[in-house]
Amino acid sequence: MAAIKNILMKLSPAAKKSEDGRDMFSNRIQFVLCAMGGAVGLGNLLRFPSVVYNNYGLQFFIPYFIALFFVALPVLVLEIALGSVYRGGPVLAWHSNNKRAKGIGLAVVFNGYVVVTYYVPLLAWIMKYFSRSFQSPLPWKGQDLEEYFANVIVANTAAASTGSLNPDGSVASYTQYVGTGMLGETAGWAIFTWFVTWLCVFRGVGMTGRVIYVTMGLPLVLIIILIGRGVSLPNAGEGIKLYFATWRTSALESPQIWQAAFGQIFFSIGVGFGYFTSWASYCSSHSNAVQDALIIGFSNSAVEIIAAFSVFGVVGYLGIDPSSGTQLGTFVTGFITYPEALAQMPGAPFFSVVFFFTLFLLGLTSAFSLLEVMTTLIMDTNWGRKLPRWAVCTIVTVISALISLIYCTEFGLQALDAVDTYVNDVALFFTVWCETFAATSLYRCRDVAHQVGWPGYLIFTIGFAVAQGLGIRVAYGSTPGTGAGVGFAFFIVSSLIALFAARTPAIPGPRFFGNNQFLSRFWWVAFYPGHQLTRDMNVTIGVGKNWNIPFYWAVIMKYISGPILAIVLSFAYPKFTQQHMFDPIMIYGFSIVHLVLPTIVLGLLMPSWFNWIIPSEKVLLGDKPVAPLETIDNTNAIMRIGSEETGSAPPYEEPKMMETKSTKV
Repeated sequence: MAAIKNILMKLSPAAKKSEDGRDMFSNRIQFVLCAMGGAVGLGNLLRFPSVVYNNYGLQFFIPYFIALFFVALPVLVLEIALGSVYRGGPVLAWHSNNKRAKGIGLAVVFNGYVVVTYYVPLLAWIMKYFSRSFQSPLPWKGQDLEEYFANVIVANTAAASTGSLNPDGSVASYTQYVGTGMLGETAGWAIFTWFVTWLCVFRGVGMTGRVIYVTMGLPLVLIIILIGRGVSLPNAGEGIKLYFATWRTSALESPQIWQAAFGQIFFSIGVGFGYFTSWASYCSSHSNAVQDALIIGFSNSAVEIIAAFSVFGVVGYLGIDPSSGTQLGTFVTGFITYPEALAQMPGAPFFSVVFFFTLFLLGLTSAFSLLEVMTTLIMDTNWGRKLPRWAVCTIVTVISALISLIYCTEFGLQALDAVDTYVNDVALFFTVWCETFAATSLYRCRDVAHQVGWPGYLIFTIGFAVAQGLGIRVAYGSTPGTGAGVGFAFFIVSSLIALFAARTPAIPGPRFFGNNQFLSRFWWVAFYPGHQLTRDMNVTIGVGKNWNIPFYWAVIMKYISGPILAIVLSFAYPKFTQQHMFDPIMIYGFSIVHLVLPTIVLGLLMPSWFNWIIPSEKVLLGDKPVAPLETIDNTNAIMRIGSEETGSAPPYEEPKMMETKSTKV
């Protein structure tokens, strides 16, 4: 028994401990690989080439890179920095940032947890293909792949009737489903996948840090094999030409390509699901968060751009073209188009095994990253820390497996499609919008009120949020140009009102903004929260040779990322009313993801209600002391910065600061 125990300890070592007693990765590369494992998944090998194909190739990269640089990377830096600085999962990190933002952390956990409960059954379909790949010829060769996927792999029962709408938009009839039975093979593979997922994380980052070398390294090797096979197929050049040598300017005029690009970058890189913050909390608080974020973001894009050559080689081989009206979906690429090509290749069983094993490993890294979000949430609490990690992880896994069985039924595909559609289109975009808003508008807002008063701050902040919603609403009722004009006009008017309602700050704004009292007022209400968050974060993560968060980071998040997210979020609602309002399962998916809204609002209005999730010794971290332009580290210690920032900072009143620090939640 002792020998067996020693072997198990070597295979699954306990994690290193940091000075505060928290588990730590053994080295930086383990964190980067785990974070990449969450990001690099099925969306890279399946969804990305499908989206590029449907949007006619090369010009897709214009909105794609705009989404990467102006939305995904700024938010990625935010999520990793929060985990590193505050040493906690999403809820603890957002509470430490601002006690009224902990509802955002809960929404992030909700997003990740909902996704993992349907992600594992999706991996079960992959394993059903994998288990059939050891036959020669492949069992689906010569068959209609759509029917094979529907009848054998998914095995769902067709709806008895399809619902419809009346001419006035009301529901005439609802879709009726008759199949409710459990599919034994799908459920069996799902339970197997849950067990493998549990094995990867039950011991913590000590175990996961070793597993990730296999679950990330091996898929990259297998992807290279698939690329070599894909580009060597007959007529593969036609597909690659469509990918990188076809330009259609007219496609950029359609909102579809912009929505597809932003949806892809969010689905692929994975901000808003919580695993970046959770994994980062197991790093040193002085980790190089900005550099890590860029490595992860660029690596994720590089993997999917390079891996797509494999799929486009198959597209050329099969002779399909988007101009013919043929569209590819995520499921179509992975479960129909690619298997069809595999069945026609020499050595079909070998390449089929490689393909589906690659998909499984890519999905597995995403699955255990998503599961870690909920585990970290519980382990961060007072009551969760009383249990060993393996027990918490086991309980979470068992409950998750039971929930996931709903997607292993005869209506599982429809349920999966419903939740997947709206957790990505609604919950994800709304939550990430709230992240950008809280980071750049709520952080240390009492400092702003201390300088210019609450009326000026609230009028500007509320006006900024309302302007986005009003502009989008008018755009749908009129034209996008009119909506943009109304939104900008409302923002300008509310900003002017805020400036007149604000008082002149005792500390002028820096540089240009300090030349005029109105410019100083504007700087405090428009830029101070994000400016101060940047400086406070850099106190911890910008030490030594680490990269600092650049000064323009918060400005991009607030005035570019946020409005873009609001626009993309608005696309989900016409889709529901026009296509899904008569489908009970779609109504379920649409309804359940809206739980993030009351959660975030409740956290904003009554933050103490969620304090039972926060460790007792860290409850006060959510109350930042009033200390205008003073930097604060993650333990709320004040660090004096001198007066060169503005040239006229008055002496700080120490008694007032101490009084504020003792304020109870």
